[in-house]
Amino acid sequence: MTKHRIFTTSVASVYPHYVTKAEKKERTKSEVDEIIRWLTGYSQKELEDQLEKKTDFETFFAEAPKMNPSRELIKGVICGVRVEDIEEPTMKEIRYLDKLVDELAKGKKMEKILWKQ
Repeated sequence: MTKHRIFTTSVASVYPHYVTKAEKKERTKSEVDEIIRWLTGYSQKELEDQLEKKTDFETFFAEAPKMNPSRELIKGVICGVRVEDIEEPTMKEIRYLDKLVDELAKGKKMEKILWKQ
């Protein structure tokens, strides 16, 4: 079975779209970065290094320092698919990220997006 092309796409090529989506709704690049750091455990410097290296999504998630266990609480539909029904692990991680950025762009508070009590 061939890999979905998003797996070999660099995070750096999609990242500006995440930021643009957020900024169109009066949110910030730093909030997008916070979401990515929360999800993956990367520090800001590590995230910037991954973007600079043009790391692909598959490697980006495989090398993530500590995937947040609370990410499994993320539910809902993104790109017409229920996140909780996705079986392929890397695709699930990508859709978690998509869903979090989507929630940010919809105006949700960061405390709700990042499952802070």
